[in-house]
Amino acid sequence: MTAARSTPLRARHEALGAAFTDFGGWMMPVRYTSDLAEHHAVRTAAGLFDISHMAQFGVAGPDREAFLAYALAFDPSKLAPSKAKYTMILAPSGGIIDDLIVTRNAEDQFLIVANAGNRDAVREALTERLDGFDAALVELDDALIAVQGPRAREILEAVDGLTHDEDLAMGHTLETLPYYTAMGMRFGDGAVLVSRTGYTGEDGFEISVDAPDVEALWQAITVAGAPFGLSPAGLASRDTLRLEAGMPLYGHELSLDVIPAQAGLGRVVPLSTKEADFVGRAALESVIAADAPVLVGLVADGKRAGRAGYAVFDGDTQVGEITSGALSPTLGHPIAMAYVSPRASEPGTELSIDVRGTRIPATVTTLPFYKRTAK
Repeated sequence: MTAARSTPLRARHEALGAAFTDFGGWMMPVRYTSDLAEHHAVRTAAGLFDISHMAQFGVAGPDREAFLAYALAFDPSKLAPSKAKYTMILAPSGGIIDDLIVTRNAEDQFLIVANAGNRDAVREALTERLDGFDAALVELDDALIAVQGPRAREILEAVDGLTHDEDLAMGHTLETLPYYTAMGMRFGDGAVLVSRTGYTGEDGFEISVDAPDVEALWQAITVAGAPFGLSPAGLASRDTLRLEAGMPLYGHELSLDVIPAQAGLGRVVPLSTKEADFVGRAALESVIAADAPVLVGLVADGKRAGRAGYAVFDGDTQVGEITSGALSPTLGHPIAMAYVSPRASEPGTELSIDVRGTRIPATVTTLPFYKRTAK
């Protein structure tokens, strides 16, 4: 059995007293203090996450756009320099190999960020689909960290050594950087890519940095963030944060057995673009079974939450299954995402969740459960 890998920040996490878990083949901090404290820090101030387990791939070459238009469910020609897009890489069956963020990080380059557990599958699919295209795919070993929360921008602006560089900024500043847009900055003598993206439902930034520099950057952010209430945050709080924000997790809401429309992500796929001939398109254009399960949100009262794998009922008939669930730290009541029969998917539908032999009433609701207040 292959030993789990560690990020360049492993020693820093140990010094902070982190508890670890194997996630996607990587030993990652699951918490430093408490799940609730770290969750609330992100909602009220900011959290600092190590996400260096995520896979990063660079794409360049004359056929880079044609290659990506074929390999991904995505139209790269519409992505201006510095812009990022949430998309997917599909199997020929239309099932989801992984969900991705693609950034045009230069006029002639793209950056793909994939999930850690799907690194091998994404690499294999991209490499196979390169055949016939004059394009280069490079797997990067850069580290990746995230600052998420309402004070995230103020913290980054205060980081010693993180500086604006007009030649790298692509016309942006931290203050003006739009959501799903990236800019280059300097940290010390090196360049970093700062993207206004995240997986928590809050404002925030993800920073791709050379691995040898990530510990210094982590420490500089920690020092700058202390007056703002910044807290290191682990995977447990990351999971409850993304669940509140209605964001899918591969292996729970997304899989090879799910097509994008079932997950409410049909809008991500460029089926309306007739010229788009991406892998999986033909399967998506075929008729979907009328009873194919669809993803919904569920809310309940009390403190007992449905968990992944728990059955969902309409009366005495099972109509679905929970994919993710928790007692929401922000909202104070149980929330869950579940795949249910379309006939039981309308918001307001009264269902129940089998929680260890007890039926808990639950109501179908529109995702997300939580949405931050825009400034």
